[in-house]
Amino acid sequence: MPEPLRQAVHQLVSEAVMNCQEVLRYTEPDIARDWQRMTLIRATDAADTMDMASLLIAAYRQQYTDVEMDTLSSHLQVRQQRSRAAGPRESDRQEVAGMLGGPQPPESDADARRWYSWGQGYAEDGLMAEVDEQRLFTEACLHGLRARLCDDVDSLDRYLPPRVAEMARKVAEVLEEPQPATV
Repeated sequence: MPEPLRQAVHQLVSEAVMNCQEVLRYTEPDIARDWQRMTLIRATDAADTMDMASLLIAAYRQQYTDVEMDTLSSHLQVRQQRSRAAGPRESDRQEVAGMLGGPQPPESDADARRWYSWGQGYAEDGLMAEVDEQRLFTEACLHGLRARLCDDVDSLDRYLPPRVAEMARKVAEVLEEPQPATV
């Protein structure tokens, strides 16, 4: 990858990660008053930023590698793209209803029942209830990175669950000084 493109992609990915961390931060109880607005804003900021990174790479490939448009579209996974402008779909509403114990869709609507069941799986089958070590580690890394970059490690104890705060503090401490590579 050409160095200027690499630098741009690194910058965009870093920005997206920071937005993802903000999404997580706005789910915490101490700032729950604004969660509805800010989680949406930061999640869409992260998505848009990653779209920018994808399109920069695609533009490079199109301009400098003579890639076929069909191949490029395949790599961009355009078939799974959907516009936020259209708003939530019925499948999204059914999934939330399943998560929150809302009314079940009629038995005749198999598609809606599938999405409702998916939402129930999050809530009842432990997909959201069980502690997932990988998810906790990811959250801790994001929070620790943000705390180190903002030089505000003490904030970790104010708004995170104790276990995540402890892990995030460790991440921030490791990032304080460069560590030698081990073989």
